Amino acid sequence: MKPAAFFDIDGTVFRSSLLIELVTTLIEKKVFPKEAAKEYAQQYLLWRQREGTYQEYIDAVIQTFLRHIKGVHYGAFADIGKEVVAQQSKYVYRYTRDLIKELKEEGYFVVAISQSPKTVLDEFCDQYGFDKVYGRIYEIGPQDKFTGNIIDEHLIQNKANIVKRLFDRHPELTAERSVAVGDTEGDISLLELVARPICFNPNQALHQYATRSDWKIVVERKDVIYHL
Repeated sequence: MKPAAFFDIDGTVFRSSLLIELVTTLIEKKVFPKEAAKEYAQQYLLWRQREGTYQEYIDAVIQTFLRHIKGVHYGAFADIGKEVVAQQSKYVYRYTRDLIKELKEEGYFVVAISQSPKTVLDEFCDQYGFDKVYGRIYEIGPQDKFTGNIIDEHLIQNKANIVKRLFDRHPELTAERSVAVGDTEGDISLLELVARPICFNPNQALHQYATRSDWKIVVERKDVIYHL
């Protein structure tokens, strides 16, 4: 039986957020209106000034995406997604990039879990050898245009649901020696289900939880990797 390894993508493997880069490009390409950038500008500024949280910023970006994706043709969206990945896919953390490679060589079944759109995730994760990718799936209606609805949102909202579903559907996989890597408190439910949880560049909430739980903490800063 093969052990499994689970990776959050945005901020854990990718050094930014695929959704943020996607929304920025959709605005630049005039698929989304120029004014859409103003919808999360204040949260971005507060985060940069360390007066607001990154979660508040990313939540505002998500709301902008949901507000404007309705009516967008899937083909146009997919083309822009490919462009974003082509430009951004090498901007990854060395620690997690090397860990993915190491675990693949050891025979792990490597899984990506992210709140970013699955269309873009598939493009990104294919370059790093992921065996399975879970992301947000947006409903496509008549004329291949997005309806604005999310399919099975309850599943992707809690990463623990993904882990349980994977093991239920793949009896050839084992939780023994399983690994998970996350960076925020939203990853706690995922990290609690594996034998080897790794908190990578954790925010304060996850750092506090990891310290109490005696989980491994790794920080990559510039060209140095710290094991705490």
